Amino acid sequence: MAVTRKDEARALDSDERELVERSHHPALQELPDSELSKLVKLVRDRRDKAKSQAQQRRREMRGKAAPKGAEPSRDDAGSRLKLSVLAMAVRRLNTEAGRRRRCPGAPARRPGPATPRPTPATAEPAGIKRAWRQSAAALAGAPPAR
Repeated sequence: MAVTRKDEARALDSDERELVERSHHPALQELPDSELSKLVKLVRDRRDKAKSQAQQRRREMRGKAAPKGAEPSRDDAGSRLKLSVLAMAVRRLNTEAGRRRRCPGAPARRPGPATPRPTPATAEPAGIKRAWRQSAAALAGAPPAR
C-alpha cells in the first residue's frame, strides 16, 4: 500500500522525516556516493530501532512482556506505519546504491516504460502472419505469396 507524504510526516519525528525526505527522488539521485552510504546506514539504524519497538509493543499487547510505560500498549498502528515508511526508504536507498554499483557513470534514469509496447501490426510473430496469408491464398485459389 502506498503511503502519502502526509502520513510519512505524521509517523516520523523531525530527524527521521529529514532522512526519509532525502531518500525520495530527485534528491536521492543528486547525493554523492559517500553521502548515500551514510544515509543508508542511518536509515537502517532507525528502521532497526523502529522494528524492535514495534515488536516490544506487540509483545506488550499480547501480555508476554512487561509494559515499558505505566500501562501496556493497546495499539501498534503508529509503530507499524513508522516501520513501513522506514523500510520503504531503505528499499529506495538500496535500489539507488545497486544502480550506482552496476553502472558507475550512468546518468539518472528517467521514469517511463522500460521497453516500448508492441503495436498491433508488430504484436504477432511473422510466422503466424505468413501462415495466415498462405492459408487465405490457398482458399482463394491463388499461388501463395512469399
